Amino acid sequence: MKGSKGRSTISVHAGEHLDKATGAVNTPIYQSSTFFFPTGDRRTWDGEVPDGSFIYTRYGNPTVAAAERKIAELESGKRCLLFATGMAATSTALLTFLRSGDRLVSQEDIYGGSYNLMRYHLTSLGIDVQFAPTADTGAFIEAIVPGTKVVWLESPTNPLLKLVDYPEIIKAAHEQGAMVFIDNTFATPINQRPLEKGADLVMESGTKYLGGHSDLLAGAVITDGLDLEPVARKRIVLGGAMDPLPAFLLERGMKTLALRMRCHNQNGMAIAEYLEDHPRVDGVHYPGLESHPQHSLATRLMSGFGGMLSFEVKGGRREAERAMASMKLVKMATSLGGVESLVSMPLNSSHAALPPEERARLGIRDPLLRLSVGIEDVEDLKEDLDQALRSSA
Repeated sequence: MKGSKGRSTISVHAGEHLDKATGAVNTPIYQSSTFFFPTGDRRTWDGEVPDGSFIYTRYGNPTVAAAERKIAELESGKRCLLFATGMAATSTALLTFLRSGDRLVSQEDIYGGSYNLMRYHLTSLGIDVQFAPTADTGAFIEAIVPGTKVVWLESPTNPLLKLVDYPEIIKAAHEQGAMVFIDNTFATPINQRPLEKGADLVMESGTKYLGGHSDLLAGAVITDGLDLEPVARKRIVLGGAMDPLPAFLLERGMKTLALRMRCHNQNGMAIAEYLEDHPRVDGVHYPGLESHPQHSLATRLMSGFGGMLSFEVKGGRREAERAMASMKLVKMATSLGGVESLVSMPLNSSHAALPPEERARLGIRDPLLRLSVGIEDVEDLKEDLDQALRSSA
């Protein structure tokens, strides 16, 4: 199906597991920790799962495998591995390919959990972690010196919606012999497919848009040519495998991914334009706006601009907290990418791990609110935001 069908068709049909015993239309939940051993002599088993059979759910599961196939096709990849969380996917992938003495170059503006992993945990293992400017392509490329093993990207970024010219970064990194991994969570494979531009590995937090209903935790890594078998083995050892029930919810949620993203794209643009003109808002970060400093780059790289934006409330932190607490339809909660609109304050949620001076240097100011725009009627969202912002004065 890869390359021959549209994203909506892939969302609905890719990866399905046909249950021959019942003819079930939907992939069943194989809620089993173990499976009948596929060989007569267990002494011949060396850790590989023979002939596509299943041994133990930490090694693989039919429900999980169905969701993996769907994600791989959506991302234009050949293989996907699912994990219990997005951070399990990120950490397992990086720990697979990095050793003590290796160099990792990451952009400065990344999800707080990824930043925490790199700055405080990978460095303790002797990995040289360097952070480069996100929006300055030339300076970023200069940081990719000979000996760099992995380059980590995130575009658009959380929470300032900055973009990386990742095709140029990929080209420069490959010239130095480095692999490029990119977090595609905000864009999703509906709006952007970095594997088609040469990325070696894509990470998705399936908790967000892929699942789409705020009812599961999941992470995925996808590749088009990079061998994922070492990552699969590391997943077995570290134990970050996905359970079949959330895998079923994830696969079901993805059936409407293309449909949901069309609404997220429309609502995200409408709310960004509305907030940009609101008297109680100081600035809006959304790549679909012509005022966004990287709008032309976003237009070149993305087919849609998504449902994520951030904005600053006039006044300061207290006014921003008051506005957030006054929202009624928009729920004050962390996470993102669900059908419902959510608002949070990066300083005490997604980027709480960053020291205050580091947040300030990156432009994550105290009055900044991150808004995940859902699929509600956009006029209702405008009304709720308006009353909340006016009550913050």
